[in-house]
Amino acid sequence: MNQSIAHIIEDIGQKARIASAQMAKASAQQKSTALKNLAQLLRTHEESLLQANALDLKQAQAKGLEGPLYDRLKLTPAILSTCATGCEQLAMAPDIIGEILGLKEQPSGIRVGQMRVPIGVFAMIFESRPNVTIEAASLSIKSANACLLRGGSEAFESNKALAALVQEALEMSGLPRFAVQAVPTTDREAVGLLIQSPQWVDVVIPRGGKGLIERISKEAKVPVIKHLDGNCHIFVDASCDIGMALKVVENAKTQKYSPCNALESLLVDQSVVVNFLPPMAQRFATHGVEMRCCPVSEQLLTHALGQGEQGSALNALIKPATEADWSEEYLAPILSIKVVNGLDEAIEHINRYSSHHTDAILTNDHGHAQRFLREVDSASVMVNASTRFADGFEYGLGAEIGISTDKFHARGPVGVEGLTSLKYIVLGQGEIRT
Repeated sequence: MNQSIAHIIEDIGQKARIASAQMAKASAQQKSTALKNLAQLLRTHEESLLQANALDLKQAQAKGLEGPLYDRLKLTPAILSTCATGCEQLAMAPDIIGEILGLKEQPSGIRVGQMRVPIGVFAMIFESRPNVTIEAASLSIKSANACLLRGGSEAFESNKALAALVQEALEMSGLPRFAVQAVPTTDREAVGLLIQSPQWVDVVIPRGGKGLIERISKEAKVPVIKHLDGNCHIFVDASCDIGMALKVVENAKTQKYSPCNALESLLVDQSVVVNFLPPMAQRFATHGVEMRCCPVSEQLLTHALGQGEQGSALNALIKPATEADWSEEYLAPILSIKVVNGLDEAIEHINRYSSHHTDAILTNDHGHAQRFLREVDSASVMVNASTRFADGFEYGLGAEIGISTDKFHARGPVGVEGLTSLKYIVLGQGEIRT
């Protein structure tokens, strides 16, 4: 073990643990003030933040980073403005720390309920986007936690500059500066030590590619809030409105390809496949979306899209699906298509191949909608809506620190409430047990 790295983790861990106790006592006003201060600092320090980001971009170019990976590193005035606005919105949101839930009087006379409290210290391990530093820090402040932030080495200078502003905002508000700390090293060993330090860290939240999340899940000795894949499905039911289905499916797949809530697998009831699938395929083709089809859908589309130059271009996008395609998260203009024999087969297919992130049904049958909601085992289950809505902002949670497909503690988009715990409280007037 590298003793210097171990010393760094121990040092920031101790500071975070002390700060978490101070944050737990912070007033709602202090936390709101800190968030407003942070928003103001983001706006007044735009130039220096962009300069720090330029250092990361220059190094990324030297290493040959390009395309989406390079774009994710960029901080722009618009991105910084969005971060600042998010902080202000979070400052105005209700403070849920200390709220008491379900207080009921028992036959003995005592009253028993639960109080919402901070988790303590969470570690956020993420890749690429430096704006995640502000998202995580702002949620940490609002939920009265302390957090340790370990971004990707490619954004080291940007994350360091952003974290410094967070610490300044905390101090301006009378809160401990070490309530938010960026891990001050790019050494990979720091991640291993951080996720194996339950004495300093109460929960780890990885946000990035599947490789990162698998590593954290495998090696961590503290609880992990995570999702590995976003293999999201839409089932077009027999009773659906075809016009609505065309619009929703197109949006779910093509509005943006890279998010984990984008559509990856389309299921179509056999009774509507002739009316729905050819016009849907035409829409996919205008976006250049490759369609990996089951035998029934492949035969239908190959025949329906016709011959000639245009037909050849469309048919070039139609390919046979393999077994692996049903489980795949493409994050690209590709999706799998399967024709199913009714609701039961659709639910069975989804529960077998889904990553349990987000799945939707398009239907006018209330009974089918209710069964789908009850029986599909995913973190978000939707009726007549695009899977692209599955995030904290669209759910009214404000900022989001990640999406969880776990079943314990937090499930689905994780906002402020997901960074809290509940403890039992008992209120009495001298009652004794007999």
